[in-house]
Amino acid sequence: MNVKAISVNVGKALLVSALFMFLSIVVSILNGRDSAFGPLLISFVITLIVGAFPFIFVKKSQILSLNDGFLTIVLSWLLSFIFGMLPYVLWGGEFTLINAWFESVSGYTTTGSTILNDIEALPKSLIFWRSSTHYIGGLGVVVFLLLVMPDASPYRLKLTNMELSSLSKEGYRYKSSKTIAIITKVYVILTVVFFLSLWAAGMTSFDALNHAFSIAATGGFSSRNLSVGYYQSDLIHMLVMVFMAISALHFGLIYAVFITRSLKPMNNVVVKYYFGSILVMSVMIMLSLKLDGGYESWGRAAMDSTFTVVSYMSTTGFAICDNSLWPWMAGIVLLFASFQCGCSGSTTGGIKVDRVLISFKAIGNEVKRRLHPTAISQVRLSGHHLPDSTVYSVMMYIVVYIIVIFLSIIGVLLCGSELAEGVSGVIASIGSVGPGLADIGSMDNYSLQPSVAKFIYAFDMFLGRVEIFPILVVFSLMFKRNR
Repeated sequence: MNVKAISVNVGKALLVSALFMFLSIVVSILNGRDSAFGPLLISFVITLIVGAFPFIFVKKSQILSLNDGFLTIVLSWLLSFIFGMLPYVLWGGEFTLINAWFESVSGYTTTGSTILNDIEALPKSLIFWRSSTHYIGGLGVVVFLLLVMPDASPYRLKLTNMELSSLSKEGYRYKSSKTIAIITKVYVILTVVFFLSLWAAGMTSFDALNHAFSIAATGGFSSRNLSVGYYQSDLIHMLVMVFMAISALHFGLIYAVFITRSLKPMNNVVVKYYFGSILVMSVMIMLSLKLDGGYESWGRAAMDSTFTVVSYMSTTGFAICDNSLWPWMAGIVLLFASFQCGCSGSTTGGIKVDRVLISFKAIGNEVKRRLHPTAISQVRLSGHHLPDSTVYSVMMYIVVYIIVIFLSIIGVLLCGSELAEGVSGVIASIGSVGPGLADIGSMDNYSLQPSVAKFIYAFDMFLGRVEIFPILVVFSLMFKRNR
């Protein structure tokens, strides 16, 4: 294990957090040095010193092995969580130690779950820091790290391959430096467009920036207690809904649309399935709300159902209504939306529509093989043949994902969580969705959940954000080392 190489690159990741802490300090100064000025300043100094410390002892570039790469990824995320919780702990209020940890993990993993009962009681600088953790985590702690690496770095490609899943890399036909540049450009441009649009639609500049950070990162932290519903503006609701749907698309496809100035890149089966899923689930919930949910207006039922489905599918988690009292049919549909989520190559979590679609095709292909044993049958996606190894890895990931959900549900139920909260909370956490059902629904929070359950939810957020296998690899390395 190359400790020097790992420490330097983890240090770079921490310096990214220090940069956004500094920006939060600037926000505090602009607001008359609000009550978070001291906590943010102390956190900034500590994070800056720890992040810069490895550079004192490492004078030259270090070679990074495959195992070192996995350790770098996991440690970069974990230490970002730890140092990211410092402003919360030092500020106090509702932020006990476990609550600060939960909020930090939820922010960096772009889950958007919160333990806060009164978000608007926070000073603006702390609200900005909270949204900044989304922005850092959406692009990816390690992607930020890769941005400062030289193109000729011997381990840039290794880290790129480990930070981006194989499905995420589909659609990028470039070397690693170009791929990272594309992701970053699309991310920043979308943020600017979202900010200007929401500002023009009536949000304050501060609220527009915070919500733009959350939408681009598909995170869900809002600067308002009532989330997007605070504005009671159909224009803002429509803009946010469209922006959430766009952010859940593969960034490579969005880039291709801009470059070609054509919607042709969107003409593929994954995108069609993604929007088709939104349509079908929205209609199902709309019918449930109108027939069994007490909604008198078809228009209101359509708006609330579509917004909520897009919010859950994109894993953003914004809300314009309270879904805690919706009929059980609507709840089941939202659970599937939380399980499936958006497209690979975006900032969303969950299984991803790509994997779900491949699994459906693989099942259909297996049925064909059983019916026609001598026929040559292959799984195809968008006209391309998928190797058996790809199909196998997809099915294996889904199996492991479901196992983690099952074990986590048992864990939170043993901790004292109610069934609806436990099941939906676990699925929402590992899928980076945020809100669940019942008492942790779209207008509620996780403050009343047992402390150990909060830790399990936070661990699921981490597993879902890095797509499980890097964690399993690190655990495997630790086990072998101990043996």
